[in-house]
Amino acid sequence: MRQIFEAELRALGEGLETMSGLVQDAITKAGVALVSTDLAVAEAVIADDLAIDRLEEELDERCVRLLAQQQPVATDLRMVVSGLRISASLERMGDLARHIAQVARGRYPRHAVPPHLTQTFVEMDAAAVRLSQRLVELLTTRDLAVAAAIEAADDLLDDLHEDTFKALLGASWAGSAQEAVDVTLLSRYYERFGDHGVSVARRITYLVTGEVQGSV
Repeated sequence: MRQIFEAELRALGEGLETMSGLVQDAITKAGVALVSTDLAVAEAVIADDLAIDRLEEELDERCVRLLAQQQPVATDLRMVVSGLRISASLERMGDLARHIAQVARGRYPRHAVPPHLTQTFVEMDAAAVRLSQRLVELLTTRDLAVAAAIEAADDLLDDLHEDTFKALLGASWAGSAQEAVDVTLLSRYYERFGDHGVSVARRITYLVTGEVQGSV
């Protein structure tokens, strides 16, 4: 029975790694769609989010079966419960990438972001992509230095998020009402993407060290 349980846990870990790879692909393509006004890429991100949703459902079902059939305790229980939490965070990150693509699609062929904020969103996109790459690495290696790098990437996203609000509230803002809405939403999507990445990083840190750091 123990061998079966360990095989199920390995399959769960592999599924989370696959899911993180899909999220990395989604946020990378969402940034391309936003910055380059690429309609085909935006449509692909929106369509591909279904694969992330389906994988979350499969992993959640696996976790529930493990809880019901194996009744794990201690470290094993933490691993299964963490699997549920991580899959939920990754699924939400996929949704946020889809939301970014939907904004890009909705404004096509125009840019959703006004020219004077383009560089800010280029930097936000780069930070989100780096964070997603590190998530893939973290789920594979459980390297706590990578978890710390994810937190640093999130700090940058928070700073850039604040920059967009300063621009919106500044006296020099000359954008339309629609641009103000789009900038607010897009900035929030990127900021929340980072927050969910941190949630995954802290959950992995908890698995490795047994110590809770902030909200997991």
